[in-house]
Amino acid sequence: MYKITLIPGDGTGPEITEAAVRVFEATGVSFDWEIQNAGEDVYNQEGNPLPDRVIDSIKKNKIAIKGPITTPVGTGFRSVNVTLRQTLDLYSCVRPCKTYTGAKTRYDNIDLVLFRENTEDLYAGIEYEKGSQGAKEIIDLVKKLSDREIRQDSGISIKPISVYGTQRIVRAAFEYARKNKRRKVTSVHKANIMKYSDGLFLEVSREVAKEYPDIEFEDKIIDNMCMQLVQKPELYDILVLPNLYGDVVSDLAAGLIGGLGLAPGANIGEEYAVFEATHGSAPKYKGLNKVNPLAVILSGVMMLRHLGEMEAAERLDKAIASIIKEGKDVTYDMKPTPDDPSAVTTSGMADAIIQQMK
Repeated sequence: MYKITLIPGDGTGPEITEAAVRVFEATGVSFDWEIQNAGEDVYNQEGNPLPDRVIDSIKKNKIAIKGPITTPVGTGFRSVNVTLRQTLDLYSCVRPCKTYTGAKTRYDNIDLVLFRENTEDLYAGIEYEKGSQGAKEIIDLVKKLSDREIRQDSGISIKPISVYGTQRIVRAAFEYARKNKRRKVTSVHKANIMKYSDGLFLEVSREVAKEYPDIEFEDKIIDNMCMQLVQKPELYDILVLPNLYGDVVSDLAAGLIGGLGLAPGANIGEEYAVFEATHGSAPKYKGLNKVNPLAVILSGVMMLRHLGEMEAAERLDKAIASIIKEGKDVTYDMKPTPDDPSAVTTSGMADAIIQQMK
């Protein structure tokens, strides 16, 4: 039996995770769920969206699966997802993007895996508010060191990229490629402009690539990479990216396969792993039992593989593929039109997957 920390999330998170848990248990793998709440509701009750007990549970159990959690835009508390990744040093965000026959997409045979560095870059959370003492001191320091003027009414974010952080995310991408018999790793950057941060990311990527002569390596500038993925995604296999680009490009890649409802994710470190959907909490649909649960269920497929439960993972993945291909027992977003009356509920889609596995 696997003891797993279960974080239901907020918004539509609890109903999605309830459906996903029933699917996971139907695989025949035995789970003992330790439920820990985090997010907006917990923040409103306790003043902290991520209580220490949640972190302690993950440290004890080593593995967690979580529903989506609301992140306020511009104000409010800091992202729970970012805090989890930094606190637990979950440096590797792995996001597979694979097409399933029957999904609404303009593309066929997409099979990409994105490795996003999770702890550095502009998401490191080193920020100074406009007008703050910290912002003023940085503005003065930059002028002193470089004779460059930063406007006094600027908010400031710091972009650290280290050799250490880059080495381990690039190695994670190459190790995954070798283990899963993938053909190529592409390092994505903007080293032509940011020569000392992205330039370092590119330089270290090239050095690490020399350790894996059996795997093809190339690099792409981020803007070109986005165009290439839209025009000819079949040329790419595994992408490794700094934090911000990885966040943006993973959504682009999800668009290639039919949307965020089909985009799973895993945040993995040396000791701990947290599995979660790529999409947000969609609070306007809270309680309606209508949103697509597949991203969390597919994250569970990743979790099963991480646990070594390969047979259960493949059986679940095949059941999901069959449901999508048939197109009958799917939620509104996977129907030809969103108002299709034959669309099933969140729980109804879970029921169909469970039935398919029998």
